Amino acid sequence: MLPVADALKLLDAHWQPKPTRELIATSEALSRISAADVLSPEAVPAFRKSAVDGYAVRAADTFGAGQALPAFLEVVGEIRMGELPPRDIGSGQALAIHTGGMLPAGADAALMIETTQLIGDGEIEAMRAVAPGENVIQAGEDVAAGATILPRHHRLRAGDIGGLLAVGVEQIEVLRAPRVGILSCGDELVPPAVSPAPGKVRDINAYTLSALAQREGAQPLRLGIARDTLADYRARAGAGFAQSDILLLSAGSSVSARDYTRDVINGLGAPGLLQHGLATKPGKPTIIAVCDNKPVIGLSGNPVSAPLVARQILPRLIARFLGQSLEPPPMIRARLVLRVASETGREDWLAVRLRAGADAYPLAEPLFGKSNLIYTLVGADALLRVPLNSGGLDAGSLVDVLPL
Repeated sequence: MLPVADALKLLDAHWQPKPTRELIATSEALSRISAADVLSPEAVPAFRKSAVDGYAVRAADTFGAGQALPAFLEVVGEIRMGELPPRDIGSGQALAIHTGGMLPAGADAALMIETTQLIGDGEIEAMRAVAPGENVIQAGEDVAAGATILPRHHRLRAGDIGGLLAVGVEQIEVLRAPRVGILSCGDELVPPAVSPAPGKVRDINAYTLSALAQREGAQPLRLGIARDTLADYRARAGAGFAQSDILLLSAGSSVSARDYTRDVINGLGAPGLLQHGLATKPGKPTIIAVCDNKPVIGLSGNPVSAPLVARQILPRLIARFLGQSLEPPPMIRARLVLRVASETGREDWLAVRLRAGADAYPLAEPLFGKSNLIYTLVGADALLRVPLNSGGLDAGSLVDVLPL
């Protein structure tokens, strides 16, 4: 058995992702990954503008001005928003201006209206001096023409979308989202829309794994249900492998007479199977493989085990495909209600329910149940990690849990 982190390092050594690019509308690019540095085609702002409501002035005309000895300025017009200044200004003159308005030639500062007083028709008192450039946003101060506004492999946020459109970047080249193929296998499985006959169960792994892939920024491809024959399993896996960047097989991965997963994986390409068995519960029989430079993961068909193991593996694979560093999941501290035992040599994950405690920490109550009871996971608020070789956790101890 290998710890999950060690198994993923083994996979990394045999996989070099080769994502492709696509050009999409900037307005549709939220959470996508930029494929290259994005340079600004123009300066922002494109002109000098006022940062305040007040008057565009020559700073030298206000030097020495104060409450006791104001400077007198002649107001020779108004700069309307979205329009060019009606004229330049000379010595002792001012133009009324609004926040964001374009400064006229001759002006090098903006005087806040709160520091002025209107004393007659077309004349103001400036009761405070301003320095050259004060209350002025210079052309290109936000972004210079040709400057990098987004680096490559950057996940686009809402503000990034606005920033790109502000300089007229209406399309952006992004990395194509990885296609995660998901194939279920088992004669007992039927689609969720089918009412199962006795002995049959609905296939839910394809949908929980699809949701996880989509949440992480991938494009899920549900490949259907393979029958429990080597020929059908091999044919469907091969067809799905050709369409996918990452392939998940949700089927028997334990050693049994009817388990074909190892043979199917090794038939997809070299080097094939790298590791069979992880030091984690649930998920011990998981298979890690790389075939023709594509990761292939063999998951248990168990509807609780498959998504719990995929949570530990799939986000890492998707992030690496997209050139992202995967941040550790946000854990919270909680106080364990009951003692939890664990075998040496494995890491355990348990579903827990959270409730208010007597101190600052919520109480974490383990939800014990058989490994294939789906609603044990559905009813949980978080997952408790029992570290490798810890031997368990004592009641009352502070533990880290991953909120669901």
